[in-house]
Order: sequence, then structure tokens, then C-alpha cells
Amino acid sequence: MPAPPPTNHHPASDAKERRAHGGETLTFLLFPLIVASGVLAIYWSVAIGHVVATRLKLPTARSALRFPEASDADVARAPSVCVIVPAHNEEAIISTVTRSLAAQDYPYWRVVFALDRCTDCTRARIEEAIGGDTRFEIIEISYCPPDWAGKVNAMCRALEGAASVAGADILLFTDADTQLDPACLRATVALMQNRALDMLSLLSTLTTRAWFEAVVQPAAALELIRQYPVLRANRAHERRAFLNGQFIMAYRAAYDRIGGHESVKDALFEDVALARSAERGGLRVGVFLADGMLTCRMYPTYQSFQRGWNRIFGDAANRKPGRLRTSAWRLRALAVFLPLAALLSVVLGAANDANRLSQTAIITGAAGLAAFTGALSLVYRIGRTPLWALPAYPVGAWMTSNLLSRAARGLEAGERVVWGGREYERPSR
Repeated sequence: MPAPPPTNHHPASDAKERRAHGGETLTFLLFPLIVASGVLAIYWSVAIGHVVATRLKLPTARSALRFPEASDADVARAPSVCVIVPAHNEEAIISTVTRSLAAQDYPYWRVVFALDRCTDCTRARIEEAIGGDTRFEIIEISYCPPDWAGKVNAMCRALEGAASVAGADILLFTDADTQLDPACLRATVALMQNRALDMLSLLSTLTTRAWFEAVVQPAAALELIRQYPVLRANRAHERRAFLNGQFIMAYRAAYDRIGGHESVKDALFEDVALARSAERGGLRVGVFLADGMLTCRMYPTYQSFQRGWNRIFGDAANRKPGRLRTSAWRLRALAVFLPLAALLSVVLGAANDANRLSQTAIITGAAGLAAFTGALSLVYRIGRTPLWALPAYPVGAWMTSNLLSRAARGLEAGERVVWGGREYERPSR
């Protein structure tokens, strides 16, 4: 049997070919990762710029305490304030806001609780907390017309029937789940006067007692602010009309001039609807960070959190499913996929032989991650969210994106919303 012909095959050349092939594969992987990292770095660097600009250009409610209008020297000329608190079956939490209102250091205020078809012990809890303080008044509403939203109806009935409203210079609408710092009224009235505003709203400092408040809530709140940027809400022209229903303060004359809440009687997202009425009416509106002067625990359970943000996101997107889905995928890309790509860019770049492409991958990946974590660190500090929750932001963002998608499906399916003891139809647009 003839011997096989000799070959020039060498193991060393095989290894060289494998390394070359592996280098080509790694190059193929690194290039899109570098691009993704660059996009991440640019987006979140711009976000840092927006956050810094917001802090530099706008005062907070807490910083307003340094304004001359917040001093005690002008007490004789201080406008009177009537606070209206709508409540539907809030016996578990109503005492907190009641006591915080009773502790206000502002000289001239009255409070009206508008109890909207309450079937629990909300009234008893209020009476226990006020202890006979005559500055508080309770109005009970037993019926809501079918073409009104329950909360809006309660506020309007309070304006009509409460003796405390008569003669008030300023109206403040605040929710039953809020807590006001003792200087909150003094600071916000001073802020309105200093900025020559007709209407003012605060973005509350949200609590982080439960896991979902620390993990999911920051992503949900940041998504809403992305849709309604604070700086744009404060523009005189080309404004992105926005108010936060947890705290809306307005001069009575200006409020009446645009028809008040009655002009948005059927709106579930009544705060933004009122903001649009204010814009059409030419009112000067300001939206500011509370910086701890107003705190709020929006939802006690994750189930109620999901229901609540489903409603908020749906109406914030003007009930357009396509807009909700776009927001969901944008959030997944910017808060999950791109950060993961940047991390892989650093890891694979460091694992590759030192060359220009590997160095570029490491630098751009690190820059993207730095911008991402830097922007979120600023947001978490401003919102008083614990920094230990920051690494979980991608998880919270993914869960928030699912809420956005769920809101889109619900609108398309014609799901009715149960809120404040009533069902509401929300047709998609």
C-alpha cells in the first residue's frame, strides 16, 4: 500500500488562523457595541445637562424660604389660602395630611376636606386629628354625576358649599396621600409672589418604603418627566403644559377666569387637562421640585401601583397606544439594552489583544456607563431616592416599559378603569 503524500501542515499555522478568525469575529462584535456605547454616552450626557440646567434655572420649594416674600415682615399683607383635600375612603392615611396642614406656620389658611362618597371612617379619622380646630371644614359628597370624574366633582362641590372658600385669595388643591412640611404654604406662596405666577404646582418627593417604590417608581417618574420636562412646563412660549395634581396652587381670580376644574369635569388626568386650560387662558404657570417640602406615598401596594401608573401613562400619552409602545421600546433601549451593550464593550475590549479597536471599545463603553450612572445619581439625589437602589434601575425600567405596553393593550381592548369608587371608559385615540 503506497504511503500518503507528505504535507506541509503545521499546528502553529492552525493556531494563527484560529486567532485571526477569532479577531475578525471580535471586531464584528465590538463595532456595534462601540456605536451603542456612544449613543448611550450622548443621550445620558444630554440628560445630565437637562438636570443641571433645571436645578440652576428653577428654584425649589425649599429654596423659596430664602425669598424676602417668605419672611414674617409682610404678614399683614399675606394672601389668605384655602386648602381643598378631596378624599375617597382614605381612613388609613388621612390623618397624616391633616396633621401636616394643622402644623403650617403660614398665618392665614383654612382647610376643606371634600369627602367623595366615603363608606369608611375617613371623617372620624379627620375629626380625631383636628381635635376641634375651627380652621378645618368637612364637606360630604354623596353623589357624582355620570359625566363627571369623582375627584373633580368633589373639588367643585367643595368650592360651592364650603364656607371657608369665601374670601380666599389663593386656592390649594392637594391629595389625601401627601404630607406638607410645616413651612410648605409659606414657601409656595412666596414662590408664587416672587415669580409673579397665577398658578403653581410641585413635583412631590416620593417615599421609598416598599421595594417597588425604590426599584420601579424612579423609572416610572423619570419616564413621566421625560414626556413633560420641567423646564418646558415653565416656559412662557411653546410650553409643555403640565401640573401635578398632588399640589396645585392658584390665585382664585385666575382659577375662575379659566373655568376652574369644572372646565375639565370629565378628565381622569385632570391636572394636565387643567394645565392645558391654563395655557389656553394665558395664565402664568410654574412647576417646581418640592425638595422635601411635599412628600407623597402614591401607592401602598405593587398592585395599586400598577393600576395607578397604567392610568397615568395612558392619559399622559393622550390615550394613544402607538405612543405608549414607542415609549416602552425607547425606555428598554436607553435603560436596558444600551447599558448592557456598554458593559459588554468594556468586557470584550479588555479581553481582546491590545489594539486601537479594543481601546476604543473600553473607552466608549466606560463613557456610556459613566454618563448613565452619573445622570441617574443626580436624579436619585434630587428625588431623595436611596443610591443603593440605583443598580436596580434597569430592572425597574424594564418593569416600567411593561406597564407602558400594558397600558397600550388596555386601551386597544377598551378596558374600563376603576378609580375612586367608579368605572370609567377610556377609548383609545
